[in-house]
Amino acid sequence: MTDAYIYDALRTPRGKGRKDGALHEVTSLRLSALTLNAIKERNNLDGHAVEDVIWGNVTQVMEQGGCLARSAVLASDLDQSIPGLAINRFCASGMEAVNLAANQVRGGAGEAYIAGGVEMMGRVAMGSDGAAIAVDPTVAMESYFVPQGISADIIATKYGFTRDQADALAVESQRRAKAAWDDGRFAKSVITVTDQNGLPILDHDEYMRPGTDMQALGALNASFQQMGEVMPGFDKIAMMKYPELERINHIHHAGNSSGIVDGAAAVLIGNKEFGEKHGLKPRARIRATAKIGTDPTIMLTGPVPVTEKILKDHGMEIGDIDLFEVNEAFAAVVLRFCQAFDVDPGVVNVNGGSIAMGHPLGATGAIIIGTLLDEMERADKETGLATLCIASGMGAATILERV
Repeated sequence: MTDAYIYDALRTPRGKGRKDGALHEVTSLRLSALTLNAIKERNNLDGHAVEDVIWGNVTQVMEQGGCLARSAVLASDLDQSIPGLAINRFCASGMEAVNLAANQVRGGAGEAYIAGGVEMMGRVAMGSDGAAIAVDPTVAMESYFVPQGISADIIATKYGFTRDQADALAVESQRRAKAAWDDGRFAKSVITVTDQNGLPILDHDEYMRPGTDMQALGALNASFQQMGEVMPGFDKIAMMKYPELERINHIHHAGNSSGIVDGAAAVLIGNKEFGEKHGLKPRARIRATAKIGTDPTIMLTGPVPVTEKILKDHGMEIGDIDLFEVNEAFAAVVLRFCQAFDVDPGVVNVNGGSIAMGHPLGATGAIIIGTLLDEMERADKETGLATLCIASGMGAATILERV
C-alpha cells in the first residue's frame, strides 16, 4: 500500500460567528475558495494537479447546500478539471475529508488530494437542516435523543466531573491559545482573509477571551439546565436511558463549551511521487485513520473508543503517542479522554482548543490535524493523534508520524 503524506496544512482565522464578526459578510463559498487558492499558491499547483477536492461541511443548506466542494473549485483558481466531493460526518467532517483523501492515495486512486472543510455558523445556523435524528420520532424516540449539551452534562454526571474542573480546563484553554498566538505558533498555518480588493478582513482568531478566569466563568448560568429540567425536560429522557443516574449535573455553559464561529481549513495530501513531481517535501505521514459508532444518547464519548480502536488496529499503545489534539466540543469530552487513558493534560491541546478559539463544525477536524502537525514540528515530537466526538454518537481519529 502506498504511503499518504501531508505536504501542507492551513486554515483561516476563526471569526466570531455573529453579525458583528469580521467574517459575517463572507460566504462559505468565498472562504472555501480563498483557502483553496492559498493551497494552490503556496505549493505551485497547476492544471489537474490533484485528483479531487474533498470538502466537509455540516449544515448543507442554503449557501452551504448543493455540492459546495465543486462550487468552491469553480470559484477558486484551481483548474476546472478538478472535481469536488462534499461530505458530512458532523463535527468530524474536516477530519473525515482528510482521512478519506489519505486512504484514496493509499489505495492508488490518484496521486494527491486537497481535503478540509468549512462552516459559516454566523450565516447558516446550526440545526437549520432539520436533522432526522432530532425531529423524526421514529429514530429520535428509539435512540433516546437529547441535544449535545445534555449529552455533555451526562458525561460529567456519569464520570464525576465537577463544574470547577470544567471551568479550570476552559481557563487553561484560553491561556494556552493566547500564549500560542503571542509566540507566533500559528504563523505558518493561518492565512489572512481579505476582501475583494485584497484588503485584510481578519488575521487572527477573534473569538478568544484571554482575560477569562474562574470568577468570570463562575458567574455564568448552566446553559442546558432549563431544557433539561423544565421544558422540554430532556433530563427525564436521559434518566430513562441511564436509570443508574439519580439526576443530571448541569456543569456546561458558554464559557466551557466550544464557540460558535466561522472558519475553513485545507490539507494537501499526496504520495511520494506527487511530492517529487512538484518539488515538495512531506511534513508527515498519515499513519492511521479510524472511525466508530457509539451510544447516541451520551453521544460525545467517541474519542475514547475510536482511540482504542485505532491503537489496537495498528499495534500501538497510548504511550506511543507524543501529542494529542482532542476537540474541545465541551470540557467534559476532554476530561473524559484524559481520565480514560490517564494522559497528562500537558500534552493534550497544547495550544488551546475550541473552547478558546471556536469550533467551525465542518472545518475543525482539518484544523486540529494542522495544529497537531505544527506542534509536532515545533516541539520536535514524532507521533501525534487527533480525535473528535461526533453528533449522534460517533468518533473519528487520525495518527500522524513525522518523516
